[in-house]
Amino acid sequence: MDIKFRKYWRKSSLKKQQDGDFLLSHINAKKPKNFLEIGIFHGVTSRNVCELLYKIHGDDFRFTGIDVFYDKSEISKDELIPQINFSNPLKYLYYRYIARLDPYSFESVMKLLNKFKKNINIIKGNSNFVLKEIDLSKVDYVFLDGGHKFETVKNDLIELSKVVLNNGIILCDDYNLSYAPGVRKAIDSYVEEKNFKLKILNSRFAEISK
Repeated sequence: MDIKFRKYWRKSSLKKQQDGDFLLSHINAKKPKNFLEIGIFHGVTSRNVCELLYKIHGDDFRFTGIDVFYDKSEISKDELIPQINFSNPLKYLYYRYIARLDPYSFESVMKLLNKFKKNINIIKGNSNFVLKEIDLSKVDYVFLDGGHKFETVKNDLIELSKVVLNNGIILCDDYNLSYAPGVRKAIDSYVEEKNFKLKILNSRFAEISK
């Protein structure tokens, strides 16, 4: 299967092609049917994942995504905020004056994922609260790329423990991100406390398993 990460003319935290390709290859190897992404930003990774899961399972998959979509009341003042401004002036002009759409909005992400509207559930809210309210019993793969503050990451991981205990996988992004040391600190602390396995992949991803 030819697997290539596409940007869909939007911003993505996976700026390097090899990082996006690696993520999709990792997902393809695990072949999850119930996928959870925390921190979906412009929806680029979400769309790529849904395209891949459709190739693997047809319509027999579920995708859940959680993001605050820049509701500032939901974001801690010392949380790491993703850069939403386009460096490419053509993209800026397109979204500002032609599409007249904020690519980092709930409506915009839903439009990008419309092809898979029967398979997805996109939730607007803080993951630390949302994860307490949703059923995680069938989730078998989590891509964690939400808040980068230590407390945020640690709280998300604690709520996601049942996924690992059910033989699922948590793949955390930005493990080695120098300006967000809280991510690595939270992951290391969590796996030590839970006695879970930790693998560092492609120099940026941390895979947590039982």
